[in-house]
Amino acid sequence: MTAARRSPRITVGIPVYNGERFLALALESLLSQTVGDMVILVGDNASTDATADIAREYAARDARVRHVRHAANLGAARNYSVLCQMADTEFFRWLAADDCSGPGFHEACLEALAEHPDAALAYPRVIMIDAEGRHLEEYDEGLHLPQERPSERFFTVLRRLRLVNALYGVARTSVVKRTRLLGSYRGSDIVFLAELSLHGKIIEIPAPLMLRRMHGESYTSMTPAQQRAFNNPGRSRKLELYFWRHLVEYLLAVARAPLSARERARLLAGLARNAVWSRDKYFAELITAMRLLWRGSA
Repeated sequence: MTAARRSPRITVGIPVYNGERFLALALESLLSQTVGDMVILVGDNASTDATADIAREYAARDARVRHVRHAANLGAARNYSVLCQMADTEFFRWLAADDCSGPGFHEACLEALAEHPDAALAYPRVIMIDAEGRHLEEYDEGLHLPQERPSERFFTVLRRLRLVNALYGVARTSVVKRTRLLGSYRGSDIVFLAELSLHGKIIEIPAPLMLRRMHGESYTSMTPAQQRAFNNPGRSRKLELYFWRHLVEYLLAVARAPLSARERARLLAGLARNAVWSRDKYFAELITAMRLLWRGSA
């Protein structure tokens, strides 16, 4: 039986908007996986370049590839979430349209999840590359979280998380769908991984199997205003309570997660302590918000 006819084990969602430059490379890296029983959903956010042509070409060539064309630009975060909601396989992952995966990516992650049935996510180490694919450095994400206590995993995420590379690991679909997925606000990927850690362990695979591309048009190169517009096209707002929004989302995540009363208390107490220690940031945001509101009403 060919790989294309097997019942797929994993869904890969590729959210993309005007990604003609790197999309074919991303798709080739998936089609070269040693574990090939998958479905690939190219979430085309109403691209205006050749993205749709590339996705349709690959879909015609390989039945595992499906072109999901949105009628309008949903925004990046919504596109990510829709692709996950569409998945009906046991496992799910995202792949950014400008990144690539080493051939053993899926195999290593699936083996780690089989070895750790209480893990929600497995991800490999990362090699940073430039626009031409040249290796820049191996990046230490530092999110190997085998701790038994959800509170320990949660606060380790908040302390260590930087580039959010673990977002692109392989997760159990049923567990991911218990979260709120990604919201249309800056840093929702951080909130998502913190919430996911409440539902299961996160396992880091020591092999560098993910190629994360850094270039001038990538999300990490955008200004905060550009990131807001990318997540909410046409609806970008000047007023953004970044730290307050994250605190509220963390509290909601703790309230929803299947936790013991003791663990929930630890998490709430820890969030309260963090808020007190960072009170200057929270006060500064409130002052900025009041000034913007005052100017708007003047």
